[in-house]
Amino acid sequence: MDPLGLTTTALLACVFFLIFLSLHNHGFKSGKLPPGPIPLPFIGNILQLDFKNMAASLSLLAEKYGPIFTIYLGTQRVVVLYGYNIVKEALIDQGEAFMERGDIPIFKDFARGQGIVFSHGERWKQIRRFSLMTLRNFGMGKRSIEERIQEEAQCLVEELRKMKGQPTDPTFILGCASCNVICSILFHNRFKYNDEKFLYLMNLLIENFTLLSKPWIQFYNILPAFRVYLPGQHKRVFQNIEEIKQFILERVKDHQKVLNPNNPQDYIDCYLSKMQQEKENPQSGFDLENLKMTGLDLFGAGTETTSSTLRYGLLLLLKHPEVQAKIHKEIARVIGHNRVPSIKDRQDMPYTDAVVHEVQRFINLSPLNLPHAVVQDTQFRQYVIPKGTTIFPLLFSVLSDSKEFPNPDQFDPQHFLDKNGKFKKSDYFMPFSSGKRSCLGEGLAKMELFLFFTTILQNFTLKPVGDPKELSIKSNDVGFTNVPPPYQLCFVPH
Repeated sequence: MDPLGLTTTALLACVFFLIFLSLHNHGFKSGKLPPGPIPLPFIGNILQLDFKNMAASLSLLAEKYGPIFTIYLGTQRVVVLYGYNIVKEALIDQGEAFMERGDIPIFKDFARGQGIVFSHGERWKQIRRFSLMTLRNFGMGKRSIEERIQEEAQCLVEELRKMKGQPTDPTFILGCASCNVICSILFHNRFKYNDEKFLYLMNLLIENFTLLSKPWIQFYNILPAFRVYLPGQHKRVFQNIEEIKQFILERVKDHQKVLNPNNPQDYIDCYLSKMQQEKENPQSGFDLENLKMTGLDLFGAGTETTSSTLRYGLLLLLKHPEVQAKIHKEIARVIGHNRVPSIKDRQDMPYTDAVVHEVQRFINLSPLNLPHAVVQDTQFRQYVIPKGTTIFPLLFSVLSDSKEFPNPDQFDPQHFLDKNGKFKKSDYFMPFSSGKRSCLGEGLAKMELFLFFTTILQNFTLKPVGDPKELSIKSNDVGFTNVPPPYQLCFVPH
């Protein structure tokens, strides 16, 4: 090799070494970071991660480094929290310090700091406070929203009856039911299941929920700044998001034409009234862009998460017919077949309640949790986590704790029943996360899951297509969400 080549090689080696040292030592000026695998320049620790099952990869690292460790996704530093005690300590005991939203590139690029889920600082506080108050005013957790869910559940039953017991993929129809509940809150109306615009919206939501769990999206998150120019599935995600926002904007324009601030009919009316009140406030976060992203957040959090849980739940009942039989028996005893289920029935139906909880625990719908970040340099146990560091408080590590849930890899409703068959609460049950960034619609989701499950099973027996032992309950991809595998079943009327 000529001298020039040797010099170039040496310089490149020095650059890589300096970058490596920078990555490894970045943040230590503020204190001692938790231990973790040594990152490589540019790519960090991606060679130790399986993008098809990030949860499994992080479990292996926790076995080696303990309940708190540091990894690098590309050049981004991430502190991972594994297990109930340390997750609780961060999100609840030190909730103020850990309440910021972590910047994951795919979310950062499409949200741009807008909405409820991915916003930051004062803007997040404003929109979350407003949204909680508005949702409560429109009945979240109250009888009025329960009636909307009951009505939608009956519409769902009528649609399922049209199947005449023939094999069907429940993905779309369950999505329509949960989406209509959100539509009633946002727009004050529901859509027929064959409405063309509604069907188009559903396709966009379902496709994005699936794409966000694909390995390519996980890879996108660790690419350098030029990632936005690369071809790939992220382009489709962004395109779908813009079309959903356009769907919302069309409804917003209709609301603006007939808005009566003294008599708001839904979330959009309340938001538009708030915009008018805040129009002279330069610090206000209430504008049309934020409204579109907030609507998108409500659709994303309230549609696909609920329908995926329902879909996974029905699959588990096909796999465990003895569980389905016990639910049918409890429904017959408590509700019968002459009235619709109500949320007050839950207190008299401990087994059904336990099954719904066990479904949520077992499926690990959001195994990694949405990322948090620390708002300042934070003393945490024997470490100091630098301001802005992304935090992964792993929900699956709490929901699969073997001390709290014996045989956590098994689907077993007894995890939520005491020795007398009464429902047993658990502090480890946090599928909606915990603390100041917990799911805004947790109360709504719990009500929907119980009422939809009981209404379906009050009217139908679920029959598998083929041998139930051959049914797979494993997701093909486990990223930020755990998407249930595709399957068909028969809804056989009683």
